[in-house]
Amino acid sequence: MSTVSPPNATPDSGFTDQQTHYLRGFFAGVQQRPFVAHLSPAQITYEPGSNARNLAEPQNEETFWGTPISDLCAEEVWKYESNSLDLWDELLDAAARDEAPNAEQRYRFKFHGLFHVAPAQDSFMLRLRAPGGIITSHQVRGLVKIAESWGNRRLDLTTRSNVQLREFAPRHIVNVLNSVRKLGMSGLGSGADNIRNITASPISGYDPQELIDVQPFADALQNYITNSRDMFGLPRKFNIAFDNGGAISALADTNDIGFVAVKVADDRSVPAGIYFRVLLCGITGHKQFATDCGLLLRPDQLVAVAAAMVRVFAENGDRTDRKKARLKYLVDRWGIDRFVAETAKKLAFPVLHVDANVAEPRGPVDRAGHLGIHPQSQPGRSYIGVCIPVGWLPMEQALAVAEIADRFGSGEIRLTVWQNLLIPNVPQECVAEACAELKRAGLAIDAGRVQSGTVACTGSRGCRFAMTDTKAHALEIARSLDASFALEQPVNLHVTGCPNSCAQHYIGDIGLMGVKVGGEEGYQINLGGGADSDQAIARQLFPGIKYAEVLPMLHALFAGYRKCSQGEESFLEFTRRHSIEELRGIAGTTDNLETMA
Repeated sequence: MSTVSPPNATPDSGFTDQQTHYLRGFFAGVQQRPFVAHLSPAQITYEPGSNARNLAEPQNEETFWGTPISDLCAEEVWKYESNSLDLWDELLDAAARDEAPNAEQRYRFKFHGLFHVAPAQDSFMLRLRAPGGIITSHQVRGLVKIAESWGNRRLDLTTRSNVQLREFAPRHIVNVLNSVRKLGMSGLGSGADNIRNITASPISGYDPQELIDVQPFADALQNYITNSRDMFGLPRKFNIAFDNGGAISALADTNDIGFVAVKVADDRSVPAGIYFRVLLCGITGHKQFATDCGLLLRPDQLVAVAAAMVRVFAENGDRTDRKKARLKYLVDRWGIDRFVAETAKKLAFPVLHVDANVAEPRGPVDRAGHLGIHPQSQPGRSYIGVCIPVGWLPMEQALAVAEIADRFGSGEIRLTVWQNLLIPNVPQECVAEACAELKRAGLAIDAGRVQSGTVACTGSRGCRFAMTDTKAHALEIARSLDASFALEQPVNLHVTGCPNSCAQHYIGDIGLMGVKVGGEEGYQINLGGGADSDQAIARQLFPGIKYAEVLPMLHALFAGYRKCSQGEESFLEFTRRHSIEELRGIAGTTDNLETMA
């Protein structure tokens, strides 16, 4: 009987008979490994030469955005199983049942802007989108009608220049969504792991100091997002801002991507003109501002570059650990240079890499420019900034704003990241009458220097994460300080209810974060934060004190400021000039002020 030698074996190879027998069996087994493949729906083959996949072998685990399914966190598994944009039948069913959603539905509904806020309230909140913070008088009236019919008869203005409708029952969610759509508005992608409302300088197009009107870019990027399903379902939420380089900041350095207009003069290495610098990875709740990534973009390149950057994040961000899923952590892992290089691979055009000092310095930022009467770049026109304390706008006042915007302006209303609003395009001869109408409605165009810079998150009345009643406390603190101290310069008070820092407590002159102290409501106290030219992360004064002790402590601190300030020194400058130990002494530190949270 003939024999078959193992590959490369020869009669004088030196193998024993036992070794030769073993090797023959091994190679025969390799050659005869089971193979099954489908050549067509009706034909199955055993022959490996078909170039089809061997279905008799174990298959590699399926992946989602390059991550094995078994490694995904729960939210990413839900995204893998179905796209939350395709949820209309579930929304209809939830409304018909009038029941609270389960955990998965609670997450998925956020893709449509719907937040079930139990246990704070057994109701829904709808967060809308208003690119650049622009809404119309017609839309305001429509939102008031929705809030009156199904909600709490109030509009809530947010720190991303948009609007929330609150306190409507599950059975009304479809009614609310349909009514919002009829107004030409949407909440799509305003929650969960999506690009949040796109912000822009609130008086863009009207600002005499601006370098360029950025509102068209906010609108264009929102349209692009709406038309691109792959721009939804990111590893984590994503914030984008456009700053016109003018008098009122868009707080671009607190965003994942901030586009800031700059001017390049004639004697530089690039042609003179208006460009944009690109800031990356602002996440002030984690004590980090966005930093310049080295790009200098033409205005017509902005939306394309934003789209490319978002896609790089979507493809490479962490989908296993939600605590490490923001853009910051991808850039920490890669470095800015690699992130910019990966972005460039997605662009069909080159972009300039130029040092930031090629651009002219930014002009001054008016910290009080969002309130009061200010001339526009259009001759004979002014905008009026209206104070909406902590963003609460009752329906009667909202209707008054809509009427005043129609009667004296152009029917347009601008929202700000300070939870206030602006009425633009008011003829100079009508300003006094418009202000009188606002006063009759109980609305002020000015406020105390603390209240004018006060922002607060929803707080424990409407958020399950918040540990304190932030809005009520913020109002009490601001009004008390303004009544007791006549200040010349603005003081920003940021009050947030939990470490998620929706009110960005680390960039406030005073930043309060809700904590529990001995089972009672309390606050971590931070001082000296700021953005833009005042950029700094606030320093912690106290880790946690009871709310009952906050006001006495702040009063002592402001009294010390009034007594010890130098010249025209602002409260911010005063707190930065002193050490934490000195500030504790000024604040009258006692044992109960050092209670640990």
